[in-house]
Amino acid sequence: MADTETPDPADEVEVVEADPEVTDSEPSPDDQKLVLARDVLPAQLPIIPINDRPLFPKMTVPMILDDEPLIKMLIGIAESESRFVGLVLQRRSEEDEPSEGRVHTGDLYDIGVVAEINRMAQFESQPELHVMLNVLDRFSIEGFVQESPHIIAKVHYMFESEMTDNQELKAYSVSVIKSIKALVKLNPLYKEELSIFMSHSNLQDPGRLADFAAALTTSSGEELQDVLKTVRIRERLRKVLVLLKREIEISELQVKISNDIEQKMSSTQREFFLREQLKAIKKELGIEKGGKETEVERFEKRLEGLTLSEEAETCIKEELEKLKMLEPTSPEFNVTRNYLDWLTVLPWGVFSKDSLDIARAETILNEDHYGLEDVKERILEFLSVGILKGNISGSIICFVGPPGVGKTSIGRSIARSIDRNFFRFSLGGMRDEAEIKGHRRTYIGAMPGKFIQAMKTCKSANPVIMLDEIDKVGASYRGDPASALLEVLDPEQNCEFMDHYLDVRFDLSNVFFICTANQLDTIPRALLDRMEIVKLSGYILQEKLEIAKRYLIPKQLKKHGLKRSQVTITVRALREIIDGYAREPGVRGLENHIKKIMRKVTKRIVKSDVKKVKVDVADVVEFIGQRLFVDDNYYTIPRPGVVMGLAWTSMGGDTLYIEAAKVKTGKSGFKQTGQLGDVMVESSEIAYTYVRSFLNDDEAARKFFETNSIHLHVPAGATPKDGPSAGITMAIALYSLVFGIPVKRHLAMTGELSLTGLVMPIGGLKEKAIAAKRAKVKHLIFPAENKKDYDELPDHIKKGLTPHFVQTFKDVVDICFGRKRS
Repeated sequence: MADTETPDPADEVEVVEADPEVTDSEPSPDDQKLVLARDVLPAQLPIIPINDRPLFPKMTVPMILDDEPLIKMLIGIAESESRFVGLVLQRRSEEDEPSEGRVHTGDLYDIGVVAEINRMAQFESQPELHVMLNVLDRFSIEGFVQESPHIIAKVHYMFESEMTDNQELKAYSVSVIKSIKALVKLNPLYKEELSIFMSHSNLQDPGRLADFAAALTTSSGEELQDVLKTVRIRERLRKVLVLLKREIEISELQVKISNDIEQKMSSTQREFFLREQLKAIKKELGIEKGGKETEVERFEKRLEGLTLSEEAETCIKEELEKLKMLEPTSPEFNVTRNYLDWLTVLPWGVFSKDSLDIARAETILNEDHYGLEDVKERILEFLSVGILKGNISGSIICFVGPPGVGKTSIGRSIARSIDRNFFRFSLGGMRDEAEIKGHRRTYIGAMPGKFIQAMKTCKSANPVIMLDEIDKVGASYRGDPASALLEVLDPEQNCEFMDHYLDVRFDLSNVFFICTANQLDTIPRALLDRMEIVKLSGYILQEKLEIAKRYLIPKQLKKHGLKRSQVTITVRALREIIDGYAREPGVRGLENHIKKIMRKVTKRIVKSDVKKVKVDVADVVEFIGQRLFVDDNYYTIPRPGVVMGLAWTSMGGDTLYIEAAKVKTGKSGFKQTGQLGDVMVESSEIAYTYVRSFLNDDEAARKFFETNSIHLHVPAGATPKDGPSAGITMAIALYSLVFGIPVKRHLAMTGELSLTGLVMPIGGLKEKAIAAKRAKVKHLIFPAENKKDYDELPDHIKKGLTPHFVQTFKDVVDICFGRKRS
């Protein structure tokens, strides 16, 4: 059995169905009596869907309509005697937005309000219809008569009965009124709405009061619709009170936020006014000058210790006069001030005093670097010239070598040895010419180029500037930085270097420029001609061992918070690391492995409370893993058709094997594999042709070529290879295959072969010699014209090597196989 509740008389409403037929005939005298409005409301209403919020009875609301069917419908109603429409809230879609387009009957709530058209207007310039509506009473939709072009519904009206004297409803009404007063105090905007309500209503009417209070809140459309459909006045008042309490909390929070913001703004404004008053007082007392005067004095003071060129002096005077004429609020004022700031901060005629002590310079270079004797010798020669002249003039040196051989660090040592300021920046990936020569001042955010910025940072006109990665300068639609460098690195032009931003010539001729590069091939020839090339070939095992002991290990001990007494890396362990893990020409890989060992040692000391850790050769695998490099000599036993060659790469020298194999096919053939470049392919074809020609008088050899297809391969097929120095190596591999005789052990060679059998000279001899020494090679075959290059090698590189210099292929055969096949 469903629970029932005995209604309070004050909660009762009268649900009346309107009379469907209203006649136009004149009433009889007996029928002439007062007729209430509820008795003439139509039983069917055209429906206007509304969005966001429902409307409540006894409200007067304006409305603007732009829907063509609704506009036609309202115009038709306005011309009839029945000027009533229904207003029903439209349900929201799943996206929490009112559904768009034609409204379906299922999109409407069941409860709405009936309204009478009060006024209506449509302007010629606007398609919208402006309507003023008087909302009368609630109704419930009982069904739909029409859906298109507009909705017409059959409705039942819900009229509120006359109120009885009910104390509980009075209590609810008083609570609602108090809440409304609290809202008015918090937000004065509600005051106007309350005044309008008071002028048209009686606060003693609880139903009307509940509707007004609900309409006053900012609650959602669904919550207000819930109030609208609540027929019982007591329940309606209870729901409205909940909405009012929440509205009061929101208003209190808004007031608190507003007060906080106003307090902060008041504090900021007060501080601003006080500062302005303080400035005015100081200016009156002569304690402080205006911003413009202060800037001018600051620039003039900077100029006192400078030796300006005539052009710079004229330009600065003109700009100072312009600055005095400009108002600080003018945009041009900031542009001129920034320009003067750069002009006056540069070290015009300011030079640091050079140290001309060659013994001190040599000591510093030896302290900072082990080996590199040829580089140190060149630097000391440069300093010697400066000592005789009395000053060290600008110079341009380019260090070329593989990564990690000390190109950048030796530049710092040079600056320290001659007591000059040092500035380094990288050219790698630079694509904008403005990075070198600056932006023109017409652009917003314009700045001088890197060289003028270096002058400002160093505060002297004769610093050491290092240009790293000069071989990696790019070019784009913004310009070619390499071409812009031509002026900077030309001793005949850089005395009048013109930066686009300064637009005044600055002397860079006293700057010591040091460039670094990994290879010369990508440096433009015009730029290369302006630099003196100094090659750093890399380090052999013994040199790396000394560098590790003298520099790398002490450096990493300090970085990891360790003491020498806590960790020991034996010489045998270092040799194993260098040979098995760090065979590159530089020492970066070696340093990284030492870092790894230090980290593990630190963890062991902290975790296990060990006092000292010793790393020997047997512990290397535990600390840094398995060897990365195996012995280069794959072939412990010499085999016919296999010969070791020497190659040069941007990473330094390297060894590689040339392998030749035969396949008996009954006809001649030749192919190459191993990702060979065009030059190496041509070298292999020349070698094949020349060896066949060289052995043409040998019947057995001639028959071998006629009946066998030969395959020439260079291992490590995933690595591209190219270069002009593998000719004799390929030819000897073919010769060895033909006669089935292996070459001598511990022998490697390099040299290009001509089609007539001459051995042509090669480059990178030092790097190749270092690679051969690392691979434990004892005999080297070089072209005869490279003997002068070999003689210049340091003794510690030549130690243990036996060079053989050859002019023809016959000489190579004699060295590889003895006199048997000569």
